[in-house]
Amino acid sequence: MKSAARILYVMGGSFLTVTSVYLFWSLQAHNLELVGVITVGLCAVLCLLLAFYFGRLVKSVGGDLLAEDRLDANIDDGDSELGLFSPWSWWPILLAAASTILILGLSVSAWIAIIALPILILCLIGWFFEYYRGYFAR
Repeated sequence: MKSAARILYVMGGSFLTVTSVYLFWSLQAHNLELVGVITVGLCAVLCLLLAFYFGRLVKSVGGDLLAEDRLDANIDDGDSELGLFSPWSWWPILLAAASTILILGLSVSAWIAIIALPILILCLIGWFFEYYRGYFAR
């Protein structure tokens, strides 16, 4: 976390530098471009906020928060439980297809999105309740 905070402080400083150079060049050309200034400036703000948060988090914990920050850590100390993934489940594939059709419908035509929305809701319900029926019911 300490190294992430340092990297984010450097990135925030570089984004602030780029913002000031971009603003200077756009004013020199007598064409004030606010979209680029605001976008790169907000990237700087985001990096600086994350760096401040990570720095305060390390100070409040009082030491090494992650296994990657400890010098005596083994490789498997950083492994954590990522979640429960069902290798037999078809619901994530159907959910991805339904969300793809929904996004396609939002970009192309509304009637496709209207058809895809109930399919998406059905896939979400099926994926959520797949452990409540059949062989793997609890």
